Amino acid sequence: MEITRVRDELHMITLEFGTVYLWQDDHGPTLIDTGIAGSADAIEKAIRTIGPEPTAVRRIVLTHHHEDHTGSAAELARRWSAEVVAHRLEAPVVRREQPAVPPVLSPFEQQLWDGLPPIPPAEPCPVHREVEDGDVLDTGGGAVVVHVPGHTDGSIALHLPGPGVLFTGDVVSNVQGQTRPGVFHTDPALALASFHRLAALPVETAVFGHGDPIAADASAALRAAAEQHPQV
Repeated sequence: MEITRVRDELHMITLEFGTVYLWQDDHGPTLIDTGIAGSADAIEKAIRTIGPEPTAVRRIVLTHHHEDHTGSAAELARRWSAEVVAHRLEAPVVRREQPAVPPVLSPFEQQLWDGLPPIPPAEPCPVHREVEDGDVLDTGGGAVVVHVPGHTDGSIALHLPGPGVLFTGDVVSNVQGQTRPGVFHTDPALALASFHRLAALPVETAVFGHGDPIAADASAALRAAAEQHPQV
């Protein structure tokens, strides 16, 4: 486990498999994503290292249903009596009421997919608040839910216009200094359109489901990446 302070209010917690984010402000701590199943103890240890008691976390936002993002959500929600937030289209999959749609893989992605370690299944998790595009959460001065379908039907990003922060989920990655569209999408063309939507937002700091944060002038990196990956 590794903890990275991205800015005063924002910490990245890199787990053995998966990345989660803790945002803290006057409305209390919010956790974005939860890593794979079995990560709850590591996440609580990291939060204590950062400062607050884990039980102070009142909200868990899930960017999408994949097991490396939702694996520990049910356990943490039980421990903390926290509200779980996900998009309306994602909620039935998070609850395991509906099967997940498999990704459409390019030959390159198939190689990556085949090389992934086995990931434990996520426990069914309640979703207490189902959100839509444009909904606002009372954190970060008003965190705007941005529906970014394509990676999954109900993928969301969170845009905090006040501090200029963007949580992209897996629609965008920033691995080895390369900002680019993510991989393993159910609808690659729609995911690319969502990528371009995020690239058009005014953003100072961007953090990703996979890869390193961009702490400053993230809009420039996102726009440059969008130019390198035009929509057809």
